Amino acid sequence: MDNDAFSCLKVPEPKPREETDTVRQLVTEILKRVEKEGETAVRYYMKKFDNWYPGSFKITEKEIKKAEEQLHPQLIKNIKFLHEQVKKFAIAQKEKLVDFEMETLPGVHIGQRYIPVDSVGAYIPGGRYTLIASAQMSIVPAEVAGVNRVVACTPPKGGQINPAVLYSIHLAGADEIYSLGGAQAIAAMAFGMDVLKPVDMIVGPGNKYVVEAKRQLYGRVGLDLLAGPTEILIIADETADPTLVAADLVGQCEHDVDSKAILITTSQEVGEKTLKEVERQLAELATAEVAKVSWQRNGEIILMNNYSEAAKIADKYAPEHLEVHTRNPEWFLKNLHNYGALFLGEYSTTAYSDKAVGPNHILPTGKSSRFTGGLWVGKFLKNVTYQYMTENGGSQVAEATVHISNAEGMIGHAKSVEIRISKSHARISK
Repeated sequence: MDNDAFSCLKVPEPKPREETDTVRQLVTEILKRVEKEGETAVRYYMKKFDNWYPGSFKITEKEIKKAEEQLHPQLIKNIKFLHEQVKKFAIAQKEKLVDFEMETLPGVHIGQRYIPVDSVGAYIPGGRYTLIASAQMSIVPAEVAGVNRVVACTPPKGGQINPAVLYSIHLAGADEIYSLGGAQAIAAMAFGMDVLKPVDMIVGPGNKYVVEAKRQLYGRVGLDLLAGPTEILIIADETADPTLVAADLVGQCEHDVDSKAILITTSQEVGEKTLKEVERQLAELATAEVAKVSWQRNGEIILMNNYSEAAKIADKYAPEHLEVHTRNPEWFLKNLHNYGALFLGEYSTTAYSDKAVGPNHILPTGKSSRFTGGLWVGKFLKNVTYQYMTENGGSQVAEATVHISNAEGMIGHAKSVEIRISKSHARISK
């Protein structure tokens, strides 16, 4: 971003050139070995990276029941609440996707259908945090879309899948659950192994190895997104509460040391108070070990003159999460264009959406919201078209088809129509 165009109260640290070759090479090796050796290779990498070598990676009904028995009833109630909200929103999305057929010319019938992907693999991360909600976000929309088979993979911690995560995956509707993580889990879902049959599509967030595996497999399987470190951008004016603004910036920073937190404000006072408040909250935060590094490396506070300038810069950043803490948040709903999810007003914090509201939290990062939205029920539905014509219908479009085909040099296309015209004339003349 060109910082000469505005003033900044805080700028991110200069970033060294990232070394991606090592990650790319290791993932390539893993994918090749799993494709060739199947479960033997998966076992090798799970033992190497996770010290995990069970009799079977597939989770049994007994293990699922045991996980549920370990959970506090209140947590089960809250996971069910989350499930209901995500499902409710996914159902509403699907209802807006309709099959239709129309007659555009006499005898020319065209239409569209939405057909579910047959099988999907959902990756649920198991790194620093227990990501209970991610299972709901990746599996529930697939279930609502009508996907026939949903496979879930999540890495073990200390020799087992976290009970809350396992319960959430089961509640979401996964048909098969495997205690697998990393690029080898992505490879296993793409190529298959032992009892795990290959899937047609892979979704869900993950670390840089998971993302790289998905990137290399695109085309072999369908994908949702290549999501990188999380991002939040907040637009605030003089009416914003610096304590709330700081809390939302800090909250996003705790994800990862590479998370990005940006404030664009039209008020220098709000910017200065927010900067102080961030430092105060970080000093008291239990996850400050991560959040402090993230804020130091990537935090930004930018001063702008008005709403229009703020919106323009925000669209250039194209962030994953975009919060608006202003007197007139509705103005931004009409004038912002690039974001994964938009949160209007100080009560619409990103945390609500991540954990309990319903819209999906698997969202585009790295400015990819310029051309795509997040994961949703429509990602699991193939939009296909069909057509049928009467003899008269074909005659309505024959002339244009022949002339365009000849102009393109595609003589065979033109001939396929001319033969039909000749046969039609022959029938009419009899």
